[in-house]
Amino acid sequence: MKYQHLSIEEREKIQEGLWQKRSIRAISQDIGRPPSTVSREIKKNLPPQLNRYSPRVANVRALDKRRSRGRLTKLKNNRIREYVVTHLKMRWSPEQISGRMKKDIGETVSHEAIYQYIYSQIHRQGWGELKTGHEDLRVYLRRRRKRRMGKGMRRCQRIFKPKGVSIDDRPQVVNERKRIGDWEGDTVESVNHKPGVNTLVERKTGYVFITKLKNKTSSATVKAVSSRMNILPKKARLTLTVDNGPENSNWQAMQKQTKLSVYSAHPYCSGERGTNENTNGLIRDYFPKKTDFTKISDEEIQKVEYDLNTRPRKRLDWLTPLEALSVALRS
Repeated sequence: MKYQHLSIEEREKIQEGLWQKRSIRAISQDIGRPPSTVSREIKKNLPPQLNRYSPRVANVRALDKRRSRGRLTKLKNNRIREYVVTHLKMRWSPEQISGRMKKDIGETVSHEAIYQYIYSQIHRQGWGELKTGHEDLRVYLRRRRKRRMGKGMRRCQRIFKPKGVSIDDRPQVVNERKRIGDWEGDTVESVNHKPGVNTLVERKTGYVFITKLKNKTSSATVKAVSSRMNILPKKARLTLTVDNGPENSNWQAMQKQTKLSVYSAHPYCSGERGTNENTNGLIRDYFPKKTDFTKISDEEIQKVEYDLNTRPRKRLDWLTPLEALSVALRS
């Protein structure tokens, strides 16, 4: 005879029988089940701290257990699990770990499986407490969300005329990301309006320069940009797209000193410098908002720059920006 799982209606009758203080055998006769089935059901779902049977909770637990029955996640392979945890702590995203794993250790696992593994360490998939003997890996995710959430949308802003040469006049080839030498620039702010850091990101490879600013003047930004750009060969210095902040107001000097063609994005259109904005988000993973960059050493900033440039990227077929830029410069 094929076994049938208890239904929610049967569990509600068990609850009703317990309220009426009926015996296990009497309850089993009411629902047409063996007394052993009823006894096991109550023992499994009668938490000692509440001492109350809940048919709804019992049914949810049974369905969750049924869905995961017989499944062996690849992360139960010690080699894969150690690789995943190690690289999460290096601040790699699950997608980067998934994409790079085959190159490094010859194993494969989906980024979804990694997310599921992370949230499986917590009761109720992130809604409950940390399971005994497990590690909370959510703190190593980019957004550190306690529970998985859908992607949101940003509201549009009004658009004003750029102060410098408009991005509308930038060569179309820059949008195609087929060549190296097209850069995006921005400033990551410090706490209390103190000097922050200048960031420059190459659009094709994602290679980033992070430079500490001595002050908030435009001349400090020009100096930071020229000091990093002028170490590169000419073919890696073609265009630079910046925002309309006051630190970029002296764009003519920046253009003269670096030999880059400097363009200004439209105000409130951060998507026009999407590579830079995304990289700034990665930097914020190391230096959250309210960080006082005047207290951050150059060595710490260099360490973050190195970490980001040696982190594999999906759009580079899991090469690192450093590897991709090195290949492009040799060709």
